Amino acid sequence: MSATVQHWLSMSRDELDSLYRRGSPGEIPQGDTRGTPIVAGTPLAKAFASFARLFAWQGKVFDMFAEDGSAGVLVNKVSPFGLGFIVAKVYRAPSWMDGEPTIVIDYSRTSFFFRAVRDEIREIEPGVYLGKVWLGKRRILDFALELPTGD
Repeated sequence: MSATVQHWLSMSRDELDSLYRRGSPGEIPQGDTRGTPIVAGTPLAKAFASFARLFAWQGKVFDMFAEDGSAGVLVNKVSPFGLGFIVAKVYRAPSWMDGEPTIVIDYSRTSFFFRAVRDEIREIEPGVYLGKVWLGKRRILDFALELPTGD
């Protein structure tokens, strides 16, 4: 986990929201990303993130099918084995948070169990995205996605 994401784990929800508002959609990620769930405002955020990444969710794998990179699909990596489950459509649209452009991860037509879930991501620094998870119209969680750095 990058130093940036480690810092996000110590931020409040308001601070993360402000950071998200300042971000830009950037390019839709390509390929494998590493995910970190963020439960803002709790001293156990780092422990929760480590536990969740080990046993529940490791990130997302993006596959673009539009030639211009404007849309595609993704699959979430879940379980301790990083198995690909829970498909979503990916495209640009206004954010539910502030109406500004964002990258939307939409499960409404691809997953029976997660059809009420919508993720939004914005690039905060090159290859590092801050995400918001919505259940219906209620925001429930933040998360980070990081592209591989090649280290």
